[in-house]
Amino acid sequence: MRMNRILGLVILAIGVALLIFAYHSTNAPLEKLSNSLTGRYSNETVWYFVAGLGAVIGGALLATVGRRT
Repeated sequence: MRMNRILGLVILAIGVALLIFAYHSTNAPLEKLSNSLTGRYSNETVWYFVAGLGAVIGGALLATVGRRT
């Protein structure tokens, strides 16, 4: 297995972990209160979702496409 593929899989796993962490943080009592009062999640939760999604997409692309030689 090439290094790019391994790195892509590691980044993909980190992205999935960030998405799971973000999902669990949306169920926190203060986050639910903030969401019900303002209609949106806190900035930290949104950044976890954005970073997780970016890592999943980037890791998947790196693992599948990578550098062709």
